[in-house]
Amino acid sequence: MKIQNFFLVLFLTICFHSIAQNTQKDVLFTINSNEYKIDEFKRIYLKNLDLVKDDSQKDLNQYLELFIGYKLKVNKAYKLGLQNNSKYQSELSSYRNQLSKSYLNDSKVTNQLIEEAYSRSTKEVKASHILLSFDESIKGSDTLAFYNKALALKKQIEKGESFESVAMANSQDPSVADNKGNLGYFSAFRMVYPFESAAFKTAVGQISNPIRTRFGYHLIKVTDKRDNKGEVTVAHIMILNPSDATDEAKLKAKQTIDDISKKLQQGESFEALASQFSEDKSTAVKGGVLQRFGTGQLSSEAFESVAFSLENKGDISQPFESGFGWHIVKLIEKHPVKSFADSKSELENKIKRDERSIIITNTLASKLKVKYTQEVNKTQYKNIEKTVTDAIYSQTWELPKEDLSIKDDVLVIDKNKKVPTLSFASYIQSQQKNKLSTKPVTKLVSELFESWKSEQLIAYYTDNLENEFIDFKNVMDEYRDGLLLFDLMEKEIWDKSKTDTIGLQNFYNLNKSKYNWKERFDVDILSSTDETVIESAQKMLQKGKSIEYIKSKLNKNDKVAIMVKSGLFEKNYDILDEIPNLTVGANNTYKDANYSFVVHVKSTKPAETKALEDCKSKVINDYQQYLESTWVDELKKEFKININTAVFESVKQQLKL
Repeated sequence: MKIQNFFLVLFLTICFHSIAQNTQKDVLFTINSNEYKIDEFKRIYLKNLDLVKDDSQKDLNQYLELFIGYKLKVNKAYKLGLQNNSKYQSELSSYRNQLSKSYLNDSKVTNQLIEEAYSRSTKEVKASHILLSFDESIKGSDTLAFYNKALALKKQIEKGESFESVAMANSQDPSVADNKGNLGYFSAFRMVYPFESAAFKTAVGQISNPIRTRFGYHLIKVTDKRDNKGEVTVAHIMILNPSDATDEAKLKAKQTIDDISKKLQQGESFEALASQFSEDKSTAVKGGVLQRFGTGQLSSEAFESVAFSLENKGDISQPFESGFGWHIVKLIEKHPVKSFADSKSELENKIKRDERSIIITNTLASKLKVKYTQEVNKTQYKNIEKTVTDAIYSQTWELPKEDLSIKDDVLVIDKNKKVPTLSFASYIQSQQKNKLSTKPVTKLVSELFESWKSEQLIAYYTDNLENEFIDFKNVMDEYRDGLLLFDLMEKEIWDKSKTDTIGLQNFYNLNKSKYNWKERFDVDILSSTDETVIESAQKMLQKGKSIEYIKSKLNKNDKVAIMVKSGLFEKNYDILDEIPNLTVGANNTYKDANYSFVVHVKSTKPAETKALEDCKSKVINDYQQYLESTWVDELKKEFKININTAVFESVKQQLKL
């Protein structure tokens, strides 16, 4: 409500002074003419309280400064007109559409569907089918011929013909030539909902009655049902196979994984080898262990296939290739299907994307018909009804071009939203693509009107979610500000920090002391589980032998006895930090519980300041933070801020902090 209208209402109710004072007490601060109330400040502070690790930010005085800084940036975004950007508006609209979906559910129906989906997800069904396809828009009696043909085929099978031969001769599923109708095993959400329901309700060895889906009529034969395999936890060792690598590089990756496999066969620790050689850095430090997963959850079918094929804890696969590179997998544990409580949220999200959602939508529409009043202009409805002819059945009916009467309203929702007759007429025209078949025309128009009215009720409800649910309004307000702030930061800070080369260089020059190399060592790190092998390697290094020579001498008879990592590293890299006094040459050794090492130091580089190019990403990040900290000070000069100290003290008392 605009402020002038608000005060007018106060005046008319003769309560101007008292209510105006209460309203003023709600205002914590203003930025120019924009007011920010205590409710928003308290809500956001309390919501973020547990997430804040820095105790200084829990202090209300400090938090108020942060909150004002945040709102200053939002004001700046509006001043620059960023809210008018089409990309911003599109993203905001997309987010609202996504958020609104959770408010379009009927909780009772949704819970029933979740329970059903969970029950089915614990099982897998093996089935074959015969498909008689036809356009999904065909309804009623027009489908009878297809239904009767499906019944006739079922009788043929019941009289002794094999399901496979009848499927090969009659099914219109293109895959029938390869699979003879056999679809293999599937669980919930793998098939369209009517098909899934029929398959789960049909007993093993039985054939369903004809089942209608959007593809046509199906006969479904269930051949087996089994428990779902659940999930697995595995560890892996991965050697990347870069997409732009040469044949020689790919061959080297294959050789490396084969060498690791041989070392595993020699009894070496999987975890130690994963830690030392796996190029999946996120899991290498944990011995290669991945988060548990089920079928269909990874982006690599090859990896899943091997992982689920392992039978016993500790089983290790042979090397195999995926789209990412080469792997060796070890089975850590198999897990049963998740509990209902653990699956509920995931199942609900799947239901929203599935045909099941139509059931929820129809239930919502029925409730909204009770919630909102609907006034139908019968005259306008009849005007439209008269214009619809049999041409609609051949998809050639057109909107009447000269009939001005359809410009009036045909529906009023909740005495608020007026929906023009032209909207309904356009809806009728758009539905022709579905090859409408209901007759006579008056009955068809009635069906379409009810369908259109349901859409209009849901649209009205969706458009008014901010008025229906305060939490929806709060989330949208925060996301709106967040999007604007992101665009503003990109424009004013992030892009500048990357493109302002002079400013970046000056910042680096003033802060060089922050960016330093520690002492570095150009090394070859040789490792083996056999201490005598390392002793032999050390002697060869001391004699000046090359790494290639040493590997050729020690890795013999198809056995990998030694492996090597080379490069320029700081002192804290890997095992280098375990050797107190690294010296040039091959006199540096170390031994842990699994491996013996010799480190050949070819040269050293002293601690020194990094060149800008060597630390550019870190300098850019620091420069961004510097720009932002000084930017808020500039915004405080640009906008007028007025803090209501009395209200703030009251907030402190309310929060008791």
